[in-house]
Amino acid sequence: MTGKNASEIWDLVEAKREVFFALSDRIWEMPELNFEESHSCAEHLDVLEQQGFRITRNVAGIPTAVMGEAGEDGPVIAILGEYDALPGLSQVAGLAEQKPVVDGGNGHGCGHNLLGSGSLMAATAVKDYLEAHGLKGRVRYYGCPAEEGGSAKGFMVRAGVFDDVDIAISWHPAPFAGVNNPISLACNEINFHFSGRASHAAASPHLGRSALDAVELMNVGVNYMREHMPSTARIHYAITDTGGSAPNVVQANATVRYLIRARDLPEMQGLLRRVKKIAEGAALMTETTVRSEIVSGDANLVGNTPLEQLMHQNLERLGPPVFDEQDRAFAAEIQKTLTNEDIKSSFVRFGLKPRMGVPLCDTIFPPESGDGTLVGSTDVGTVSWVVPTVQMRGATYAVGTPGHSWQLVAQGKAPAAHKGMEHAAKVMASTAIDLFRNPALIEEAKADFRERLAGTPFVNPIPDDVDPPVTVKDNQVLA
Repeated sequence: MTGKNASEIWDLVEAKREVFFALSDRIWEMPELNFEESHSCAEHLDVLEQQGFRITRNVAGIPTAVMGEAGEDGPVIAILGEYDALPGLSQVAGLAEQKPVVDGGNGHGCGHNLLGSGSLMAATAVKDYLEAHGLKGRVRYYGCPAEEGGSAKGFMVRAGVFDDVDIAISWHPAPFAGVNNPISLACNEINFHFSGRASHAAASPHLGRSALDAVELMNVGVNYMREHMPSTARIHYAITDTGGSAPNVVQANATVRYLIRARDLPEMQGLLRRVKKIAEGAALMTETTVRSEIVSGDANLVGNTPLEQLMHQNLERLGPPVFDEQDRAFAAEIQKTLTNEDIKSSFVRFGLKPRMGVPLCDTIFPPESGDGTLVGSTDVGTVSWVVPTVQMRGATYAVGTPGHSWQLVAQGKAPAAHKGMEHAAKVMASTAIDLFRNPALIEEAKADFRERLAGTPFVNPIPDDVDPPVTVKDNQVLA
């Protein structure tokens, strides 16, 4: 992108900053969990309508998923947003000590209030640029719910809502700014329901068959399996139903939920088969029965070198976010609540040499930074198997801040968060405009996409018979 074009699209982002800063703050104030984001979705819908987008509601049959489109003909570029929160992370904004707004309440501990607003900010600037220059092409904003374990984008992929998209762009709040190293873990979240036989635990224990015993034996078996799986794989569990609280009753029913992660889809599916065998073994040992039920699933990210190089060029052209002394002072207060290990780990994860006394991002990390050993899962991964996809990390919080923490929630409305969000919006918008102005770049990205996936058929980790856990009653979303 020439300097003039870059400056123009960045000016278009800046022109509406107050609209999107306010949107982000409103979403922060109404933290809603997976598939329950009715108010957050409505806020995004209002802004989409105000900015002149064509609206599609109930995308993929999900009441809290929305799509806004602008432009005519030409290539289709999607910019992906999210707005779901996390449970138990309520926290007063702007306070460097733990203090919930509501005890046990929800909070935006992954910065998705910024993520959705920043993506819509970028999409709006692209819309305005296309209109001003009469360029052919369509920009779409996808408001995607339930990233935190709900895998909504996987359901959206399965419904075909990305089938006519040429390129997908997204971002995520982080301590540093740069092109995301496209490594994530494929995963499935799955319930194992054990059924046995209740009985009096003292008077007739021989007649009982404990479903809770089966859960405990399964957990022991999976723990032994950990020694014999790839070091990059992860398996977590939570007992969601213990079968009751009375110890003198043999538990007839119990449920354990597993989250199985691996470096790619085939590896994850192999681990899932092994975990299912362990569950069957636990049922056999306890003379119970077991039924498994997949809840959600994400594919691993598929990278795209041409898109990553293009996004990095725009990052280099723009430079790191500009923070002031007040921003750094608040970030330093947050760092006082962290350990040196927290801060060092933050640098290492992004492939940077640890530097103490650096409260906020002051550099752009290079592409493919970090060794990818400490990564999670994202439903953007599933999108990347069907559309050439690129993501960036936007610097919105203090270096060292753990994800899914009260410290991250506390920074969600700070001026530094707004500045980092705007910075990410500028990079995404200028990347999209480069693609619209030079369709050959789109073809390069598609060629890279085809080459990476040649001979590897895509299998959505969400089976066809699994539906998103939503119903609608009297215009209210019920998860």
